[in-house]
This record gives sequence, C-alpha cells and structure tokens, in this order.
Amino acid sequence: MTGAEVKATSKKYVLQSWSRQKATDPIPVEKAEGIYFYDYDGNRYTDMSSQLVNSNVGFGNQDIVEAIKEQAEKFCFVGPAYAVEPRARLAEMIIDLMPDNFGKVFFTNAGADANENAVKIARMFTGRNKIFSRYRSYHGSSFGAGNLTGEPRRYPLEPGIPGFVKFFDPYLYREPIAFESEEAATKYYLTKLREQIIYEGPDSVAAIVMETITGSNGIIIPPKGYLPGVRKICDEFGIVMICDEVMAGWGRTGKMFAFENFDVKPDIVTFAKGVTCGYVQLGGVAVSSKIAEYFEDHLLSCGLTYSGHPLACAAGVACVSYYSKAKILDNVNQVGKVLGEKLEAMKESHPCVGDVRYIGLFSAVELVKDKATKEPLVPYGKDPDGTMGKIIGELKKRKFMTYSHENMIFICPPLIITEEQLTEELAKLDEVLGIVDREYR
Repeated sequence: MTGAEVKATSKKYVLQSWSRQKATDPIPVEKAEGIYFYDYDGNRYTDMSSQLVNSNVGFGNQDIVEAIKEQAEKFCFVGPAYAVEPRARLAEMIIDLMPDNFGKVFFTNAGADANENAVKIARMFTGRNKIFSRYRSYHGSSFGAGNLTGEPRRYPLEPGIPGFVKFFDPYLYREPIAFESEEAATKYYLTKLREQIIYEGPDSVAAIVMETITGSNGIIIPPKGYLPGVRKICDEFGIVMICDEVMAGWGRTGKMFAFENFDVKPDIVTFAKGVTCGYVQLGGVAVSSKIAEYFEDHLLSCGLTYSGHPLACAAGVACVSYYSKAKILDNVNQVGKVLGEKLEAMKESHPCVGDVRYIGLFSAVELVKDKATKEPLVPYGKDPDGTMGKIIGELKKRKFMTYSHENMIFICPPLIITEEQLTEELAKLDEVLGIVDREYR
C-alpha cells in the first residue's frame, strides 16, 4: 500500500481512540528507528512523548526483536497454567527489582487490566469493598479501571460501580491555600485523607490506589513526606497501598520505579508500558510476600487467556535486561537534568507558561492565560475552540510529536534520547511557546 492508501483505509475502517472520527488525520508510518519515525514521503518525526509514554527504549531495539524471534521459533503461545521460561524469568527479574517485601507477579495484558486485577486482589485479601483513588488520575478506560480513574474520561462509565471513592491530589500549583512549605501542604492533604477514610468507615476500605507520580493529568509530583504519610495511614487502618507505576515506572523518573524516589514500600505495584516498551503488549501486578502467601490457601479469582503471554514475556526479559545493559538510568538522570534546566528557562521567558514539572524524563508544561491569576489556557475538561489542538499542531508542523491533556503539553521522550537530540527538539517547543504568547493568550 502507498502512504495515501494506508491513511485512507485507516480512516475508513479504524475507530481511533479519544477522537471525533471526522477530525482524525493519522500520519501513515512506514518505518522507525531510535527516537524517530518516518512517513511514506520520507519525512522524519521526533517522538517526544515516547508514543503513549511507553516506548522507553525507542524503535528498532534489536535485543527485544531478537528475543521475540527466538521465542516465536519455539512457540508463540501456551496457556498461563503451564510453566514457561520467559514468564518465569521475567517474574523473577521483576521481584528482584521490587522492595524486599515483594513476592509474586500476576501478569496481565496492559495497564488497565493490571489495575483492575490489583483492585480485585486487594478486595479478596482484605475482605473489604471500598477503593480510594484520586480525582486527577487515569488508571485505564475499561469499566473497572475507568471507575478507578478520576478525571473526565470516567464520565461515560457513570453511573459507576459502587465502592469507588475519590479524594483530591496534592496539586500545589492549583491549590488556593498558600502553604508555607511542602511539609505544611503534606500535613493538610494527609489530614483530609485520613478524615475522609474515617467518614467512609476504615473497616470498609480495601485499598488506596495512586499513580506514584500523576501522569496524564499533569506530572504532579507529591510533596515531601506525602507518600510515606499515605503509607502510615494504610498501616494504621489495614489498608492496601497500591502504586500505579504503569506510566511512571521502568526508568522514567531516573529510578527503576517512581516510588523509589520517596522511600516507601507499597503492598501492590501495577506496571505495563515500559516492561516491553510496546514491542508486545504486557502488564502485571506485583504483590507483597504477605499477599502472595494469602493466596497459597485462598482462591486467586483472577484469570486472563493471555496472562504472561510467552512472546510478551520474552520481550520483557530482553527489555528489562537492556535497561541495565545500556545504563538507561544514568542517561535519564543526565539528560533529565538538562530537560529541567531548559524547562525552567522557558517558564521564566514565556508569559504563557504558568508552571513546569519534571522528574527524570517525565515532564509537563502547564499553559495559562495569566501567570498572576493562574487562569488556565483552557478550562478544566473543555477546549471549545480547539486551542490545545492548534498548539500541538504547531509542534507537529515542526515534526515535534507529543500530546496535550487539559492545559498541559507533555515532554516525555524515549529514555535513550541524547542531550544533543533533546536540545534540538526543545528549541522547537520554545518557538511554539512564543506563538502561544502572541496568539493564544
């Protein structure tokens, strides 16, 4: 097929996610390598969002490709009840990367079903039914994960499933209270969370689920002491602490998992995306030894046809090995420092930039109409004039490929990006922010 044929056929037959179908204009991709992909006319685009913040090692990683080929030559699939080498090896590798209180892994197909199964496991383990999660969260769009989600993508699922309770994030930039310190903010948010748990009945609360660092809703980094404080509340009331590491995990923050930045040990960790970087889809739920031991004598009522798919696990073994082999964490911390410095400079120089938030190669630029009032460039949950789409379109013209959510632009490049590549691309962002200053405020 030609590029035009690929595009036309896709438009005719494929429903594209999160889109009004008439407005979609997909780029027909012919090939990809490293941090770049190419259309059929030879135009090169730079992947500055790691696709959906999952393509951590970029395109064309031969270690992963060869591992998939090798496994495919043996067999592509047997059911999850059989023991197969890549599944066993990957589970062991993941537990070795987790804190010392972890025991086993239940594999899923992606992040949404990882979160759904984590909720089921917490409910079975505790015998309780209520699940706390935050408003500015995205945990997936399937029915269970969508009820766990707090932001507007949950609306089509309402009225939802009973027992899902929302609480507010420690989003200091948008908080009307002017806290004297991060610690003061932490005390406030934890006090309100503990109070809400008491109002809901602590004996009915099975789990608190959090993206360790809020991803698609703005790269919201918890203030000092917040996650250890949540851990303390969970311990006080016998609540399972679940960290959703689907987006923030696998080196994205400069640590293998984001919770390592905050000196906490969760009870359950969900993961997906960067475990295979999309070469074959895979997710999972890592559980503490205590939870794993419980299911030695109690039924684990979770099951998926493709749980621990051998091709996916082979890709996962190669991918996780590559993180170490290529010293990916070193690169994330080195290049991430440059990213932070350049984003801070843009915040100083552009009236449209209200805030920048970053950790490792996980970052967002929050756009405002007025820095003093912090009025967002587009209202929450709405973009009636398509403003953010136009801004992303300006970046697309410059072959800087990323996405926006609410009033934020995300800069989450593949973890293999070099300082030179980053500098080249951020110059394009700087140019587009100048257009926003002049035309969209």
